[in-house]
Amino acid sequence: MSAPRRTGFEPPRAVVLDTDGVLIDSAAVHAAAWKTAFDGCLAAWTDGTRRQEPFDADADYRRYVDGRSRADGAEAFLTARGIRLPPGTADDRPGCGTMGAVAARKERAFRDALRTRPVVAFADAVPALTALRSLRVPCAAVSASRHARALLASAGTDRLLATVVDGADAARLGLAGKPDPALFLHAAQVLGVRPRDCAVVEDALAGVLAGHRGGFGLVVGVDRTPDRHATGAMRERGAHLVVTDLMECVEAVWGAVQ
Repeated sequence: MSAPRRTGFEPPRAVVLDTDGVLIDSAAVHAAAWKTAFDGCLAAWTDGTRRQEPFDADADYRRYVDGRSRADGAEAFLTARGIRLPPGTADDRPGCGTMGAVAARKERAFRDALRTRPVVAFADAVPALTALRSLRVPCAAVSASRHARALLASAGTDRLLATVVDGADAARLGLAGKPDPALFLHAAQVLGVRPRDCAVVEDALAGVLAGHRGGFGLVVGVDRTPDRHATGAMRERGAHLVVTDLMECVEAVWGAVQ
């Protein structure tokens, strides 16, 4: 059932949507790639006095790396495990000796996975974007991934977007990663709207927090987990509304779509 519209609430003039996990079904591929990267190095990082638990592709992924850049995700997880590595650089070869090498290891695993597991749009993505276009509400997609544009194009959703801000843009413009709101704020600026007149739609906890910190007029969490176990955490981080699919969001905020 759709959430009721708030009395006196003016629907946002534009929408900024996360890419992975909101528009395209790539979060599971990213999570599996992170597990390959981390688990393959845990033995090298263990001093023999204690055993490191394997990376949890659900809980650890959502808590530490979902929505973040590769470098930030690697740092967040390793810091939580008490593992300290030199930062390295973005040009490091895949390995276990630096943060940059671990990030490169994840990138290699992700590219390998894409060869056998094509990424597709969620069933609700194109209907929701089409409905918003019919309502003359421009949409932007944001992502910490440098693959976002290519994946959105292959999934057939790029044609319904006014703009895309991805990891390559973030690096070029020096935009901080989530939970910093810089990616969202830049996308809103490109769309020509103030944050308070714009909605952010996110499935990652870091992204929900970024929308809240950015002062966006509406922060929507998309909880696609089978038992909706992320809903409470999304609300704690500032989500005004939590839905299970994008059409539920469109109907709740903009009313019935003709």
